[in-house]
Order: sequence, then structure tokens, then C-alpha cells
Amino acid sequence: MLKNIPEVKLGLIAVSRDCFVLSLSQKRMENVVKSCSSIGEKIYAAKTIVENESDMLKAVNEVKEAQCNALVVFLGNFGPETPETLIAENFGGPVMFAAAAEESYGDLIGGRGDAYCGMLNCSYNLGLRHIPAVIPENPVGTADEVAHMIAGFVPVARAAIGLKSLKVITFGPRPQDFYACNAPIQPLYDLGIEVQENSELDLFVSYKAHSGDKRIEAVAADMEKELGKSGNTYPALLPRMAQFELTLLDWAEANKGSRSYVAFADKCWPAFPKEFGFEPCYVNSRLTRAGMPVACEVDIYGAVSEYIGACVSGDAVTLLDINNSVPRDLYESRIKGRFDYEQSDTFMGFHCGNTPFCKLSDGKIKYQLIQNRLLEGGKTPDFTRGTLEGDIIPGDVTLFRLQGTADSKIRCYIAQGEILPVATKSFGGIGIFAIPEMGRFYRHVLIEKRFPHHGAVAFGHAGKAIYTLFRYLGIDDISFNQPKGLPYKTENPFSK
Repeated sequence: MLKNIPEVKLGLIAVSRDCFVLSLSQKRMENVVKSCSSIGEKIYAAKTIVENESDMLKAVNEVKEAQCNALVVFLGNFGPETPETLIAENFGGPVMFAAAAEESYGDLIGGRGDAYCGMLNCSYNLGLRHIPAVIPENPVGTADEVAHMIAGFVPVARAAIGLKSLKVITFGPRPQDFYACNAPIQPLYDLGIEVQENSELDLFVSYKAHSGDKRIEAVAADMEKELGKSGNTYPALLPRMAQFELTLLDWAEANKGSRSYVAFADKCWPAFPKEFGFEPCYVNSRLTRAGMPVACEVDIYGAVSEYIGACVSGDAVTLLDINNSVPRDLYESRIKGRFDYEQSDTFMGFHCGNTPFCKLSDGKIKYQLIQNRLLEGGKTPDFTRGTLEGDIIPGDVTLFRLQGTADSKIRCYIAQGEILPVATKSFGGIGIFAIPEMGRFYRHVLIEKRFPHHGAVAFGHAGKAIYTLFRYLGIDDISFNQPKGLPYKTENPFSK
């Protein structure tokens, strides 16, 4: 992996209201640290237990000196409202609040901490001060339960840290008549994301300057190793694609400036293949697999969504068209009776060839069929070669997207489901998706809320962490695939 995904260094500050026994909070904090260690979560606990504002400053300084970039505030008892919320304000990074459950029926006098009550006042004060914080679904728990809350907080914190230091680098305007890839910039700034816009010519000049780069041979050899014999169908293309990969990596390093992390959004057609001599898809897939997403068709919000998925999952991601319906004969012969889905729950997710090799069942370098028709008249492919194609591996997936609107608002969606182990018999990087109640979700979220055609895909069920992140970022408009019996606001009650 490239060093393009933040490493989370967790800190823990325990708080105690001065009219409660401080040692109770101390003991409960120590138990949380032990429980974290038992599940492999490293966490630095501040020595200062916070009872007042002076303690708050000392404790925050401790975790900063320990280079912590994410923080857990732990209410070992009722907790002091003002100091505990000022911890989050003064820390400057993502913060989660959790509280201690009572421990024993036999110790509800001296050993009662009332943190269940204290969390109410804590959240009230966070709201008064407009301080964003992560509060778990069940924020009051035993040491083991709090440790698992902390483990769930880590991917959220990783994404939040990454976004605050992310630069999206673009090349070219969106393709003609692709208004869906329009990217209102204000919501990106609101999230703390920087954007650097460049022309396709800038990219082409840089690519030409990398001709003869001594590193090309090593990168091409790595491509050859990844693809294997069966996937390396156009070996002569590898040096050119290696040259392009080095171009993007060097551009990222030279242009990230004050930011730590980079994602790309490139104009990949129609001019690119003819001028560069290949399609960029395979290179895009390799950088995305390494934690530096490259979104197709200058889809800036798609690139941001992919980056979120990479941070949250710690795994490769992809960006796909929510593309085509599953034919009736395919559904009847290969899906119905084998899987518990209606035909309306299914669709095919596709893109030309940007899905990482590790997420394809039998990946091969091929050519872009649609562009071959358009640009090469359907003749023997030449410069339309370079896509990475194959059926996407089956398993759990999360389909999601963050999107800025024309009036500078942010909305998003999350839907969990799976990719079915059913052959597509089609082209591109493609898979058959099955998402419960997809038909209704398609109509009343994707269409009703004017989402574009690209959806980011994380492999595995990452909806809980992504939803928590969106809430932490202050996004109010979060849609999901609602189950049967829970109608959408716009759903016609007389349609069935």
C-alpha cells in the first residue's frame, strides 16, 4: 500500500465529576485499556483524570505529546460537563465519547458512577457548543463493550483524518454531456477537502517527460507479476502503462503541497486513449488498490467516496456504474430459487476496467468495447486496449456515495448487499449485485434525490462505519435501502 491512508493513533482521556470518587473512574479506565489490549487495539491513556478545566488542558497536552490523532473521552462516572466537552474542542481531531456501565448489584453505593446520566448532559453540552463527536449506538458499557466501541471508532477516525488532509487532483473537464460528474466545490471545502484542477494537456506533457524513466522496467515487471500469464494479454502495453503510473505517482508527490493524501479524478475518454495509445483503466485500478483512488470521468465526488471506502475498509475499493438490469432469463435460470432475492433486488454494476485485479475472479487486460466502436470503428483494437476486465468476486459489498448538490448541500446514500456468484457473460469489470429492496431504493433514493450513475463499492459490509462517519461530518441527508414495510417519503402508497 502507498502511504496514502492515515494511521490512527488512539488516545484515551478519562473524566470524573469532583463530587464522585475519582478512583472509580481511574479503575474503570484501566480496565478499558486492558480490554483494548486483549483485542489488539493500542491506546494511550492520559495519566491526568479530568475533573476541571486545568486538568483538561493537561490531559489534552498529554495525548498531543504522545502524537495521538484520534481520541476517546471516557466517562468513568457522571463526568464534568464543561471540561469533558472542552476536551473535544481543544483536541482538534476526531473524538468519541463513551461511558461506564455499573458493575455490580452488590456495589451500588460507593461503586455507582451514574455515567448513564452523565452522557445525557455531555451530549447536551456538545450540542450547545456545536462540537462534532462520535457517540456509539449504545454508548454506555462494560470495559469489554467499550473496547469494541473503540475498535468500531478506528475506521471512522481514519476516514475523518484522511478527509481533512485530502487533495483531489483532476485532469480535464468531465466528458461532454456527462453533467452527472459535475462537482460543486463549496461542499468539498466544507469537508476540508482541497481540489487542484489541471488540463489533460498538463497530464500529457508530464507523461511525455517520463519517457525513458529508469523505473519503468521495474513497474512493468510488477504489472507482469500481478497479471500472471493468463491476465497479461497485451505484454507490449506494459511499459507504456508503467510510464503512466509513474506519471501519476510523481504528480501526486509534487503537487500534494500542504496535504498528506491524494485522490485523482481523470478524464479517461474520448481523447485519452488515442493520444496516450492505451486506456488508463488498469493503471487506475493499481493505484486504487494501493490506497490512492483514481476515479473515472473526472468524478470528483466519486474519488472522495472511494477514498472514504478505502479508509474505512482498509481494503481495495472500486467505482462502478449502477449499470444495467439483470435479464429475466438470467434471473430465472441462475438466481431464482438459489438466492433469496426478487429480480428487482438485482442489477449489474459495471465499469470499463478500473476494478482492482485482486477483486476480479479472472482478471485480464482487454480493450474497451464501447470506445473501440466509437473511436476505432469496431476494427481490431489498438489504442482502446488497457482495460482490466472480469467478473467481480462474489461476497458482501457496500454501495455508497457522497454527493454535493448545486445548492451547496451534501447528501449521501448507503446500501448493503452482496455480489452473487453468478457469471455475467458480459464485458468490462462487472458483477451481479443483489441489494434488498433495490428497486424501491433505485426509484426513491437514486432517482428521486438525483444521484449520478457512479456508486463507490467497498468490499464487505462497511455501512455502520460509513454511516457514523457521515453523521460525524454533519451530513443530515443520509439515505439507505429501507426494508419492506418502511415506505419512502415519496413512495406512492397506492402503487401496489
